[in-house]
Amino acid sequence: MHLTAAVLASALLQGARALPQGPLSSATAPPSITISTAVASPSAPLSSPVPSQVPYHLPKSGAPAESSVLALYLLQTVNLARPYSDPKTIVDKPTSKTSQQVLSDFSSIDNSTVTEGDIVNFLDNDFRGEGLELEAVALANFNAQPASLNNVSDPLVKAFAQTVHGYWTQLIRQTNSTALCPEGTENGPCESTLIPLNHTFVVPGGRFREQYYWDSYWIVQGLIQSELYDIANDTLQNFMDEIEHFGFIPNGGRIYYLDRSQPPLFIRMLSDYVSATNDTAILKRALPLAEKELKWWADNRTLNVTSPFTNQTYAMAHYSVNNTAPRPESYLQDYLTANDPTLQTPLTEDQRADLYAELASGAETGWDYSSRWMSQPFAGGSNNTNPALRSLNVRQTIPVCLNSILYKAHTLLADLYDSQHENSSSAAAHRATAAAFRAGILDLFWDPSRLAFYDFNLTSNARSTIFTAATFYPLWNGIIPDEVLSSSENAFGLFAALNMVLNRYNGTFPVTFLETGQQWDSPNAWPPHQYIALEALRALPSNLTSNPLPTPGSGNSTFDLIPSGQIGVDENALPGQPIIGAGRNATKTGPAADINTLNGTVANGGNATNGEGWAATLQRELANRYIASTLCSWHATGGEIPNLLPRLSPQELNVTQSVNNTGNMFEKFSISDIDSAGRGGEYTVQAGFGWTNGVVLWVANNYGNVLVAPKCPDLLAQAQTTSTTKTNAAAASGPRGAVSVSAVLLSVVVATLFSV
Repeated sequence: MHLTAAVLASALLQGARALPQGPLSSATAPPSITISTAVASPSAPLSSPVPSQVPYHLPKSGAPAESSVLALYLLQTVNLARPYSDPKTIVDKPTSKTSQQVLSDFSSIDNSTVTEGDIVNFLDNDFRGEGLELEAVALANFNAQPASLNNVSDPLVKAFAQTVHGYWTQLIRQTNSTALCPEGTENGPCESTLIPLNHTFVVPGGRFREQYYWDSYWIVQGLIQSELYDIANDTLQNFMDEIEHFGFIPNGGRIYYLDRSQPPLFIRMLSDYVSATNDTAILKRALPLAEKELKWWADNRTLNVTSPFTNQTYAMAHYSVNNTAPRPESYLQDYLTANDPTLQTPLTEDQRADLYAELASGAETGWDYSSRWMSQPFAGGSNNTNPALRSLNVRQTIPVCLNSILYKAHTLLADLYDSQHENSSSAAAHRATAAAFRAGILDLFWDPSRLAFYDFNLTSNARSTIFTAATFYPLWNGIIPDEVLSSSENAFGLFAALNMVLNRYNGTFPVTFLETGQQWDSPNAWPPHQYIALEALRALPSNLTSNPLPTPGSGNSTFDLIPSGQIGVDENALPGQPIIGAGRNATKTGPAADINTLNGTVANGGNATNGEGWAATLQRELANRYIASTLCSWHATGGEIPNLLPRLSPQELNVTQSVNNTGNMFEKFSISDIDSAGRGGEYTVQAGFGWTNGVVLWVANNYGNVLVAPKCPDLLAQAQTTSTTKTNAAAASGPRGAVSVSAVLLSVVVATLFSV
């Protein structure tokens, strides 16, 4: 862990290791879950020397303790040895000895001749398996047939939703008190980066083996549909514990996340939970802590922005992490980005520190990483993303999504006060703050000519030109511009790109239309964005949406319906859509580009309905397409439903390298291929997967009457279409619910640095 964060969070470590531990619920019959742990296995021969390294980062002022300097050298050396496939593994492994003994063992290795074998032996002798501090727990109130499933009319879709509902039993965790390292950084028998939680929670899956902040919003949506209200309550209680002790909700449940948060969705989770359960008793504790979280965002992530359009000044939020070294869980990737050997002029220490702050700030956004944060998103091309990452400008970007979320948080908090008939002055204050956010959002982000919302760039003092799925966040949060309210044509214009995607591509709505190699860009489509797009459509007044879906003019594709300049990409520069079995992409322009257009609907978009308004049509089509993406990729990786969906043949499953697998729920999907997961980013695609499951269950509940069984592509024909193997599916394959072995970083380093 970097020393700057350590200094800022040194007091927090005591809280992290000493969250008051109430009695954990006992699990009399927890599900059988194998927690696999990684074994150090570098790719280089054990006799090979560890690669040379630049000087490890030291604080700019003050003399660091000798143990901290050694810990920094340990962290960097171990990462450069690459003993695991994922740097997160190292930091998630507890030590098997005291921190002093671990540092002593490392210091005994001859620095001038340290080899891969030295590092492997050191890790084997001084560290235990990652993830063992958490354990599976039985769901005492699990109902195999929640009422929400009754809303689904199609037998296959209903059975799939019920299967997904059952996956909560595989993702539920609690702190394993018998495996925790006791308190006391200096004298304890071991050290760990885990923030022990008092209550049960749902993990996203794969390398994400702890509770995460913004993932939990969509997990809670699913828990509500599954009638697992006690687990939703537990999730909120864990977050309240963290606010109480840290002053905010960290990115995730590890102490190396204590320098950053994630999109602030706690109040929205709280409001949705209270609405679903009428459990207003939780508000006695929650309301003061909600105030505390909002104050943290106001004090630490807010600045004044003067609009170049109106000269008005607004207090707006941005993501901005105070960080001057690689992120512990992604140390190697950050180190190599900053110390790229191909750079003709190496970065200075100040430039590296600035880049590390940008990388951490990008992780705080949840969209790590995307072209929306970059000044040069195509630098290096899609196969070498380091140059683009070096152009990150997160801290100088005012994001439309973050400010929309905060607008809604203040609005909901005011509503919660009103519901309790108390503190009217606080309710009024939050409504005033919300009104100020709303004014800033409409002024800075909304482009009335292009009919879309864009981030505001402080560097250029102008709106970004990159169109993203964040354009739907204001409507999801209750902000509808006057131009949209003025006509059905304008309202459709805001969603015209979504209509194009459904007609042109096989999958769901992408993050952007730019193919940069980053995981929060095309061709990837993420479950939260499909949920947000659906909610944005639902937010429109009915008088704007009763007309039928517009159709393009003669000789044009649905691209022609998009307002000029809105998506910032010419039609012939859009991502391609392979035609299965044809060995080529669809044409880029003209009506033939809309390969999925059917009579009144789209392929895998459900059945056309007489008298259906355009917004209802888009909702039906997107809801069905999302179910198709999740079900078909699950089936393609070994999923089956007796009597309804037979298991694919070994020959077919070999295409996705899933012969021994039983189906994966992926974290992200592809705009063009509903048989596969998404790709790109700094880690292999993960299976599990909390928010994917939550959105499936929410879609099943809200659109069950219009969902139909999808037609999944032929895997063998698909394999002939492209030479690209399904490496993502293979990397994430394994028994359903098993915790991935990919995770990496050094707990002793983090613990030692936090004790500085």
